[in-house]
Amino acid sequence: MIRVVIADDEELIRGALVALLSLEPDLEVVADVADGEDAVAAAIEHRPAIMLLDLEMPRLDGIDAAQRLLRLVDTQVIIVTRHARPGTLKRALAARVRGFVPKSTPASELATIIRSVAAGERYIDARLATAALTEEESPLTAREVDVLRLAREGLPTRHIAKQLGLAHGTVRNHISFAMAKLAADSRTEAAATAWERGWI
Repeated sequence: MIRVVIADDEELIRGALVALLSLEPDLEVVADVADGEDAVAAAIEHRPAIMLLDLEMPRLDGIDAAQRLLRLVDTQVIIVTRHARPGTLKRALAARVRGFVPKSTPASELATIIRSVAAGERYIDARLATAALTEEESPLTAREVDVLRLAREGLPTRHIAKQLGLAHGTVRNHISFAMAKLAADSRTEAAATAWERGWI
């Protein structure tokens, strides 16, 4: 049996995935949760072969949850997303995610993908892969990415500085450089632009 944990904040979709995958004779859904933090906890508790994570979830998105849990548990991660921005695929691959599929994937095909990833293969949706090959590279530094991620959550610069262990002025400089690179008029706009392009 291939043990699976499902994490998706949309209850209807999560319930449908649980029901459909439970019909497969060789798949066992051992837990289903609604956010990234709970996904990490479920991975530690259940040690599944496959973590099926929604990209956009509260507290930790699917990729951040994958990075955290893959340091703690020997499992494989498949990201399922409705909003498949190409830059997100690069983030996912860097986080050692083994599968990246749109939510429009039929259940029978998803079951086949789960089996192949559990067997050690990688599955990337062809349309997402094509888009990723043609997209522009992110102009942001790693530190600018960190700052914009927290800015997108609405944190004031002083809180961002404290969380990242940086001086307040340094955070303001990172925001200014990121705004200039993205031709944004505000840090909110810069964070939104970087998110839309899949750079944060």
